[in-house]
Amino acid sequence: MKKRWLITGGSRGLGLALAEAVLAAGDRAVVTARDPSRLHRLVDRHGSAIRTARLDVTDSVAAACAVQVAKDAFGGLDVLVNNAGYGDVASVEDATLDDFRRQIETNLFGTIIMTKAAIPAMRAQRSGHIIQLSSVGGRIGAPGRAAYSAAKWGVEGFSESLALEMALVGVKVTLVEPGGFRTDFAGASTSLKEGRPEYDQVVGATVRKQRAYDGNQPGDPARAAQAIIRIASLESPPLRIALGTDAFAAIEHADRTRLEERTRWRSLSTSTDYR
Repeated sequence: MKKRWLITGGSRGLGLALAEAVLAAGDRAVVTARDPSRLHRLVDRHGSAIRTARLDVTDSVAAACAVQVAKDAFGGLDVLVNNAGYGDVASVEDATLDDFRRQIETNLFGTIIMTKAAIPAMRAQRSGHIIQLSSVGGRIGAPGRAAYSAAKWGVEGFSESLALEMALVGVKVTLVEPGGFRTDFAGASTSLKEGRPEYDQVVGATVRKQRAYDGNQPGDPARAAQAIIRIASLESPPLRIALGTDAFAAIEHADRTRLEERTRWRSLSTSTDYR
């Protein structure tokens, strides 16, 4: 059965790869961008199967309008993909409060705003799938990425709670946690600040690694798109799925380390109950 999609951040990167794959598969999609003119090639290629919308995900009115476009053009909405986002690199001390606010507004509140805009249509249908583009950084904190991880960890907690509620109205929720994919996320989309020398061993090293990493990431955006399409086709999709061998290995290692630490401190953890 053909699906009706709404994909945010569709002008580049994983969002663009997904939009191309969805439309090539014969599905229909509303694809959003801050500047919809950047989507003209998709429109030229796919005609009536695509609608575009201007969207800043932090704007609740624009979010509601994007959902309405899907309802008006396609009669409903089957899959929302919250893909729009970005991640700058700076130490906690060097990042300004505005830096934190902007990343949290876009990556976390943007996801919340879009999700809330889509819920009424999906609830009325008693069906739908909300796919949140989280990150390996939503499971593992890394030096230089505190603002990004704060937002993505928020997306993880929000979505886990959301899934328990949406299950009652037939709507599925999946957190997709990519590792490094060969998009401009690590390049033009990112501000990199090596910052003060006290943190160079970790933050400066992260900046230098990212500059070298750009264009050499292991992940193929086209393959990521196919994985997301498969997830959207599943009757019982996972709540969380890592994308990429790097993400899988890093999350697996982090989970094992957390379990070992929790076990090591079990006696202190359980010592606080009334006796």
